[in-house]
Amino acid sequence: MNIAFFLLPKLEVACVTLDSTLRQTLERMEFHRYTAVPILNRNGEYAGTVTEGDLLWYMKDSGGAVTFENASKYLLKDVPLRMNNLPVSIDADMEDLINLAKVQNFVPVVDDMNRFIGIVRRSQIIEYCEKVVSRQSQESL
Repeated sequence: MNIAFFLLPKLEVACVTLDSTLRQTLERMEFHRYTAVPILNRNGEYAGTVTEGDLLWYMKDSGGAVTFENASKYLLKDVPLRMNNLPVSIDADMEDLINLAKVQNFVPVVDDMNRFIGIVRRSQIIEYCEKVVSRQSQESL
């Protein structure tokens, strides 16, 4: 199965850039009701995934310097990311995709120049696996 079949294209994905402020990032996550979003650099390359936890820990560890009120003064590129969500290439096989989906809510997908082109949600992979297992069960009857 081709990964492109599962791809939610970049235009439909809520992303942030390394130059986004903490406030912009929080607002985007709140608006879309996501707990994690992909980060892109200026060239449109995948740079990581930021989670609510990353933002909260950054604010907590600032000793009170970073608050919700002044979050627009701080840039996302200064926030340490606690998880290393790895992307897959658009030509990767299903096994690679499934292995990453075991530990990531979504898997970022990049082209051969590391440009972000979209994501594959874990739920889509589980649905696919469910159909395969169901089909195999029907065939064995």
